[in-house]
Amino acid sequence: MGILSWIILGLIAGALAKWIMPGPDPGGWIVTMVIGIVGAFIGGWLGSLVGIGGPVTGFAIGDIITAVIGAVVLLFIYRMVKSRS
Repeated sequence: MGILSWIILGLIAGALAKWIMPGPDPGGWIVTMVIGIVGAFIGGWLGSLVGIGGPVTGFAIGDIITAVIGAVVLLFIYRMVKSRS
């Protein structure tokens, strides 16, 4: 259930990241959702290293926060890379 939970959480994190960072995205909503899923994995991994998150057993607030932070950071990096090309 862990990987499926992170995918669902990533979709939610992608939507929240888009809400936090509004504006035109080069790839639209689909790319933003994929970025949310990847950001959730990265945020969860980094969160588990520092002890504020980990593999999802439910939708705890710490898991949501780390996933959203990961998605926002990844969305910011994606926008920076796409704007330069």
